[in-house]
Amino acid sequence: MDNTKVLDEFHAVDLSTGWEVPAGYPEGIEQLILSGGLNEEAGTGSQTRLLRIKAGVYTTEPFVHDYWEEVYVVSGDLTMGSDQQGEGGESFGPNSYACRPPHNPHGPFKTEGGCMLYEIHYFDEAKA
Repeated sequence: MDNTKVLDEFHAVDLSTGWEVPAGYPEGIEQLILSGGLNEEAGTGSQTRLLRIKAGVYTTEPFVHDYWEEVYVVSGDLTMGSDQQGEGGESFGPNSYACRPPHNPHGPFKTEGGCMLYEIHYFDEAKA
């Protein structure tokens, strides 16, 4: 898999095709990779994606991964820290942002009305 980012000047993003359910995510959560990719086994790469979550969808376990993650809520609502039944947590709306280092547990999460997230994932360049 080539996970290299390349020059990609302004262009319209087709939001009607190319969406897929990320590995390990429930139905109702889909990603559209805008640039690059991650090789999680090798701990290399970076990617930029849109993540859309349909209304009423929630996850049941926290997420933990080996890469940095930056998340910006473009539209809708996203609740972080809900329980396994999708209850509770703290809700965030558009223009909310998070930056998480590797191995930082986060979630579970839910959305009442659906949301669109802009995310950047990347590995540290120098590993200890």
